[in-house]
Amino acid sequence: MDISFLGGPAPQRGVGVVAPFDFALDRELWRWVPDEVSLHMTRTPFVPVEVSLDLARMVSEHETLGEAVRTLNAIAPEVVAYACTSGSFVGGVAGERAMCEAMTWAGAVPSVTTSGALLDALAELGVRRLALVTPYTVSVTRSLEAYIAEAGVTVTGCAFMGLTRHIWKVPYRDVADMARQAVPGEGAADALFISCTNLPTYDVIPQLEAELRIPVISANQVTMWAALRRLGTRAVGPYQTLTDPSARTGPAVPGPAGPAVADIPGVTDGPETDQQQEGWT
Repeated sequence: MDISFLGGPAPQRGVGVVAPFDFALDRELWRWVPDEVSLHMTRTPFVPVEVSLDLARMVSEHETLGEAVRTLNAIAPEVVAYACTSGSFVGGVAGERAMCEAMTWAGAVPSVTTSGALLDALAELGVRRLALVTPYTVSVTRSLEAYIAEAGVTVTGCAFMGLTRHIWKVPYRDVADMARQAVPGEGAADALFISCTNLPTYDVIPQLEAELRIPVISANQVTMWAALRRLGTRAVGPYQTLTDPSARTGPAVPGPAGPAVADIPGVTDGPETDQQQEGWT
């Protein structure tokens, strides 16, 4: 059989992704990526520490990031993304910029981080008043609030889950419940940010935008949006205000990209987690 007409695989553009050792949502990142782009994943070394400020500092050390980026150099990605929210906000705005510089130096390509991408997304959408949902403990959540305040954005409400492990097991309905706590009514915030790259969000974003009537952005979404923007291409996210320009003309509407939260298969049971504390501020 002659298959010469196929002409070989189409050219691919590469995005290198450095993630913490416990990152479990590779598939979610891919959902924002167009067909002509490939993700090249690598992880930081394992450390026996639960999710905390200490872990955030360990997985974001410049030497650790440099080694991770150098493992990607052989496949020559055009941009490198650090997919960890807490690891990129724990050092404040100056610390995030220094991380980008360290990664760029190691890989000789543009670099982005989740928390830096968050600030870019807030500027893109003109957000000055932000509500937060986090899976973190109190101390990690407070560090995120301080980072956002340092960037000149007001935090209007925050709901947190108090988790120290197994964050990727949180079902969509729990994320939606926390979002409603953080945004109790119309006008409460200009947008909602759902933090942590290990917290599933892709399908719940359009549903929450339709319900809350404000843009809803998440850690994995802003990471992919910023990295792909460096390539001059757009992230794939129908009915999501940040990634779908047509959704910016008015409130988002539900569609095939986002089934109702209660109808999403495989998320009927609660997460297997140790909850240190759950609350609202």
